[in-house]
Amino acid sequence: MNTHRKERAPSNGAIARWCDPSWVRHPHTLAATLAATLAATLVAVALGTGCHGPAARGPSAVAPSTLAPSTLAPSTLAAPGVAPANPAPGAGAVPARVAAVFPADWWPHDGRPPTVAPHAMIASNSALASAAGVDVMRAGGNAVDAAVAVGFALSVTYPEAGNIGGGGFMVIRMADGRVASFDYREVAPLAATATMYAHADGTIGTESVVGPLAVGVPGAVAGLAAASKEFGRLPLRDVLAPAIRLARDGFVVDSAFSRSISNAHRRIGPFAGASVFLPAGEAPAIGSRFTQPTLARTLALIAEQGPDAFYRGPIAAAIADEMHGDGGIITREDLARYTPVRRTPLTGTYRGYTLIAMPPPSSGGITIIEALNILETYPVLPPFGSTAYAHIVSDAYQRAFIDRNGKLGDPAFVSVPVAKLTDKRYAREVRSTIADRAQPTSRLVPTLAEGSETTHYSVVDADGNAVATTTTLNGLYGSGVYVRGAGFFLNDEMDDFVAHPGVPNQYGLVEGPQNAIAPGKRMLSAMAPTIVLDPAGQVFLVVGGRGGPRIVTSTAAVIINAIDYRMDLADALAAPRIHHQALPDSLRYEQHGLTPAVRDSLTALGYALAEGQAAGTCTAVMRVPGGYQGAIDPRATGGAVGY
Repeated sequence: MNTHRKERAPSNGAIARWCDPSWVRHPHTLAATLAATLAATLVAVALGTGCHGPAARGPSAVAPSTLAPSTLAPSTLAAPGVAPANPAPGAGAVPARVAAVFPADWWPHDGRPPTVAPHAMIASNSALASAAGVDVMRAGGNAVDAAVAVGFALSVTYPEAGNIGGGGFMVIRMADGRVASFDYREVAPLAATATMYAHADGTIGTESVVGPLAVGVPGAVAGLAAASKEFGRLPLRDVLAPAIRLARDGFVVDSAFSRSISNAHRRIGPFAGASVFLPAGEAPAIGSRFTQPTLARTLALIAEQGPDAFYRGPIAAAIADEMHGDGGIITREDLARYTPVRRTPLTGTYRGYTLIAMPPPSSGGITIIEALNILETYPVLPPFGSTAYAHIVSDAYQRAFIDRNGKLGDPAFVSVPVAKLTDKRYAREVRSTIADRAQPTSRLVPTLAEGSETTHYSVVDADGNAVATTTTLNGLYGSGVYVRGAGFFLNDEMDDFVAHPGVPNQYGLVEGPQNAIAPGKRMLSAMAPTIVLDPAGQVFLVVGGRGGPRIVTSTAAVIINAIDYRMDLADALAAPRIHHQALPDSLRYEQHGLTPAVRDSLTALGYALAEGQAAGTCTAVMRVPGGYQGAIDPRATGGAVGY
């Protein structure tokens, strides 16, 4: 089996070095034990072997005496990757990166190089929105100002997911150590009921996905304004100025923007947005200038009057009129009652690093922390891409998703056992259920009592303030409903509730009654904006993603790749991903992401393998010597901009 090992060329243009991976041995029989696998890994870490020799370890590699043997039962190893090397606790320097090994036919292994800048960095799914945030920082704003600017700019340049008609979560870590999170998740309208999508014959229709009944009360404007008021430096009107210009003056349509609209023809076409986004029935032509004057006026109203314009003023009236005309149930009272919630972020640790994450109703923070706590019970992870790696990591995901699907919801309506699920003692108990073979979800939990078009952006400013923000309309262009009097799409977040306990939603998630619809309730989310601090307490990584439940596993994978495998940011984002969400009870993998030998071995261990739908897409900023890297997942579009 062919693999290649590549050290990425630094941004200064130094020539990439290729080396012979002949030092790797590839046992392909079930007789090979995971204990032997981990022993070999420990030797590699201790000796600093590999094509780079001892220098690849850097000053942060773990001393051999700190690594204990694994107690995992036998399994198969194939396609070894980078041997994990954990930074010594308290190490202040950014750990040295190690070149990754992926299967030879893995398509994104030569993904786009990160953007590097000495002072500040923004990575988002729109280069224009990232640039808007940098403009705000150059004008004296901080990372929170920039994050708010990016959020509003995305509603203009990335309407498939960027929005003011949806909601999201923001996690903030200021350079002085203050942390905060803002929950501006949508809520169910006052007229919503637990059975509103159930048909007389007991089936569930598509009303929770497309059309006016799918819309939750939007929270984005209120949440962004609240963060700006509490942590920003600049007045809201200055922060919105770039977004207003982009909407008023327009921008040149690129292939990604045109293709996105064309692909969503069926979602957009039946509603008022068709006249704007599908003139003459076609998406805007590549190279044309796309303007949104109605949206520009809406943003200008918000800049002048603040969130009251959206929730009590003329924009509220336009939303209520659209809802009434289309058959929706959101009223001006719903909008006037909406309030964002400032919450205390979750904190966890992983191998000496600190994670700052979003609490419920976001499920991402708890699920990632629980999965990483389970993985931390192994002193060192197996080589990346091996059977042992897929076995351990997917089982950790599966166990964490069992808890996610059955125990999480809006904390204002249900009791969420946050302390237990994020406790390392509980992780050790869960770890004891991981055996030498796959365990069916039904055996682990006898009964079980997000949207793929989300977008994430990461911001770090010159003072070291960091913001992780994930925002969403849920499905592509949300419900399709377009507020003709205000110029934006409305979400379809009601599908993130459980319309019928035990019945999968549009992303295959099977959840319990704790996430049932109730008036004023926030629906459970898979969004996972996360800030990672290094052992010295400095910002190391700001990351999050899009992709429904795959947000959780993709964000966790980038963290694991950066910490356990010391990949550079480009490799951490490009690396093949696996996904297990408990139900459907399958281990999903990306095409060409696992070698045939590994797939055969996992099948022999009892896993139901499924190719595809294994990865979300992430954007991230990583601290590196001399500044920051920003990068976009090679599976997505966007741009990182810094200075």
